[in-house]
Amino acid sequence: MKVIFLEDIPHVANTGDVKEVKTGYARNYLLPRKLAVAATSQEMARLESIRKIGLVRLSKLKEGAQALAERLESASIVLKVRSGPTGRLYGAVTNAMVAQELSTMMEVEFDRRDVQLEDSIHELGSFQARVKLHPELTTTVTLAVEDIEA
Repeated sequence: MKVIFLEDIPHVANTGDVKEVKTGYARNYLLPRKLAVAATSQEMARLESIRKIGLVRLSKLKEGAQALAERLESASIVLKVRSGPTGRLYGAVTNAMVAQELSTMMEVEFDRRDVQLEDSIHELGSFQARVKLHPELTTTVTLAVEDIEA
C-alpha cells in the first residue's frame, strides 16, 4: 500500500515522503495514529501544493535573512561589562549576552544558539562572532567589549 507520511518515523520515513508499505502496517498502525494517509491522487495533489508553499516560504525567509546579514555586517555591537584594573572581566561575555544585544539593536529575535563565539571572552577588546540567520546563511559580527565605567 502506498502512503504519504505526515510525521517523521525513525528508520522508516520523513514527513512528506511517499512510500510503499505493507498493508497491515498501514491499516493497523500508520493510518489509525494519523502518521500517514493513503496516497490517493487528491492527497498527492495536496502534498504537491504544500511543498510549493513551503518552498516559497523558505525563499522569502532566505531573502529576509540576506537583508539582515547586510545590516549585521556593517554594524558593530558594543557590550559594556565590568572589568578589573588589568582589563580582565568579572565573568565572561556569553553568546546569550550577544544574542540579547543583537535582539535589542536589530529589533529581531535572536536565539543564543544562533550566536557562536570563537573562544570565551574574558577580557576587554574587539572580537568576532558568527551569527546563523538561516540554515544556509551565516554572517560575522564585530563585538567591542568595553568597561562599564569607561
